[in-house]
Amino acid sequence: MASKINNRGHKMDYEMDKMASDLEAEMNPDAMDEVELQGIVGRELEDAIDYVDNYISPARSLATKYYRGEPFGNEEDGRSQVVSMDVRDTVNAVMPSLMRVFHGSDESVSYIPTGPEDVEAAQQATDYANFIMNGDNNGFLVMQAAFKDALIRKVGIIKCFWEDKTEVETYNLTGLDDAALAALAAETDAQITVQKSEMIGEPQIDPQTGEFIIPPQIHDVTVQYVRPDGRVQVEAVPPEEFLISREAKDIETANYVAHRRIITVSELIAMGYREEDVEGLASANDDMNTNVERRTRNPALTNEMNARNDDAMRKVLYVENYIRVDFDGDGIAELRKICTAGDGNKILHNDAVTMPPFASFCPEMEAHDFYGSSLADAVMDVQRIKSNIMRNTLDSLSQSINPRLAIVEGMVNLEDCLSTENGAIIRQRSPGQITPMSIPFVGQSAFPVLQYMDDVKEARTGISKASMGLDASALQSSTAGAVNATVAAAQQHMELIARVFAETGMKNLFKLILHLITTHQDQPRMVRLRNKFVPIDPRAWNADMDVSVNVALGRGTDTERMMMMRQIGEMQKEAMATMGQVNPLTDISKLSNTLKSMTELAGFKDTSQFWSDPAAFKPPPKDDKPDINEQLIQVQIQQIQADMQKKAAELQLKREKMLMDDDRERDKLEADLYVKAEEMQAKYGTQMNVERIRGEMAINREVMKGQADVIREGIRDEV
Repeated sequence: MASKINNRGHKMDYEMDKMASDLEAEMNPDAMDEVELQGIVGRELEDAIDYVDNYISPARSLATKYYRGEPFGNEEDGRSQVVSMDVRDTVNAVMPSLMRVFHGSDESVSYIPTGPEDVEAAQQATDYANFIMNGDNNGFLVMQAAFKDALIRKVGIIKCFWEDKTEVETYNLTGLDDAALAALAAETDAQITVQKSEMIGEPQIDPQTGEFIIPPQIHDVTVQYVRPDGRVQVEAVPPEEFLISREAKDIETANYVAHRRIITVSELIAMGYREEDVEGLASANDDMNTNVERRTRNPALTNEMNARNDDAMRKVLYVENYIRVDFDGDGIAELRKICTAGDGNKILHNDAVTMPPFASFCPEMEAHDFYGSSLADAVMDVQRIKSNIMRNTLDSLSQSINPRLAIVEGMVNLEDCLSTENGAIIRQRSPGQITPMSIPFVGQSAFPVLQYMDDVKEARTGISKASMGLDASALQSSTAGAVNATVAAAQQHMELIARVFAETGMKNLFKLILHLITTHQDQPRMVRLRNKFVPIDPRAWNADMDVSVNVALGRGTDTERMMMMRQIGEMQKEAMATMGQVNPLTDISKLSNTLKSMTELAGFKDTSQFWSDPAAFKPPPKDDKPDINEQLIQVQIQQIQADMQKKAAELQLKREKMLMDDDRERDKLEADLYVKAEEMQAKYGTQMNVERIRGEMAINREVMKGQADVIREGIRDEV
């Protein structure tokens, strides 16, 4: 049986932080004491609450009401109360494009290596960070909540932090002997609880030594393996819970950032704080429950819901303050995380940190200001004007269909006149006592104004029926170029929003993820990446790697991008066919990227279903079974070699025969020469020069031998 226990900061960690803070104060007399620090944090918190609750929340609350189509508050009984839904329509038209941009692929964000040694680590970090976002956390829902907050309520906030968890595996073991129990006790991460022990046999006395012999035992035990299992947590923060100083331009450089929330005393103890430190905390006031933004988003909240007699479930204010303060007295303000609780801002945690754990998304940023504008801000006045026009138009239509009556007082039954039943009679004392007051319908005069307001909305947001593909007549009556221009104009606004999100919140979010895993993950973790399980150990990674958002922005529609990707693929194939698989322009891995991008544009997120990773490809092992063709070739080669050897042997025999015939002929001529010389000397008395004749015969023999060698070499070349 296995379970996981959440511990946001163990009690031991709290004690160590407390001891470290006390030791720092003792060693550095210039260090700020807790009372002074508490006062600074309290003032910053109070000022941030005043700024957000009084200046930002009312506008965001109003935007929420417009998004929901709530009444304006000026409605009259008997008049039309219709509300145009322009804010909702605009936001919902942009959301699909944004979600497709950032969640259309498994690798929407990647890390850029700072050097050649970081290439492999950057790719692994990219895969792991995207796994953390979409595997360990529900990144889709987190992004959807943050994006919708940004489009409606100016800014969407995502919090990214390390959560210490403890994985506990419990096993019940029976019948263990003493040796097995000792082996379990030697495991450092095992907690053993002996449930029962029994002796095997009876105790005895050794007759030789007289010592008491205890028989062996068997044990029934419960074993718990407690292993740390920390994770990076990503969550969307409700807008009213996020605080920032009023002079801040961004989260990274802000002097004060905070996350306030109402939690129970039980949750504080579970986070690792001591019970004696949280028992005396005052109950949370009604500031959060009465917050106009919170009440607008959830009108069902009541103060009575928080009134419980159970002290463990008593709710208190808990604030994570990230403040720049010169705590150590060295003259340089450093960023510290100071957790406070209760109305008195009691400090429960104080530690130095590198960066605040927040990433912000704003669709329309304002220079030198943190809070920009939302799509709701651009459309709310259009919605109000269109609602008033629609109400008056409907009222005019109603009056023209159901005109008012002019009656002679006392001559007509008033109850009959007030009845709206079809076919009802009206009683009158004499004819002509009732006169209909005909009111013509003038609503058609307002239609151009409605169209004008739609044009204003389109100019501000880029969203129109044509761009959304909802106005078939508009698209059918236009040329292809005009349609593409209309769609492209709308996409420019959405692409700008996506680019701002990518360069701000998305980059900062993945920087936070990289920082957290390189700082806190102290052991390898086995995860499934690219369809195979690999061990991930971020301790050796470079935490300073840059972040790149891999989104195709500013490149037309999906259809146009698909056509361009096809052209790129054809050019890659042509280059490899012309210059080979390995060339300076492209290779099979780049062609694989093109095919994967085309698959993603087609709407298939998991490209591994269709394309394999070229880097992971291994050629199949060579078959040991001999090839028939290779055997035939070998036989032919052996036959040719045998023929060549045969011809060479025949040539050698012919050569030797020629030389033997020559030797026999020479010996015969030489014998005849001596005979003739003797005959000539006896007959004529003349002495012949036999040695000269023999020399000439030897020269002729060498000439014949050379001719034979030439013939032999010619035959060999022919073979």
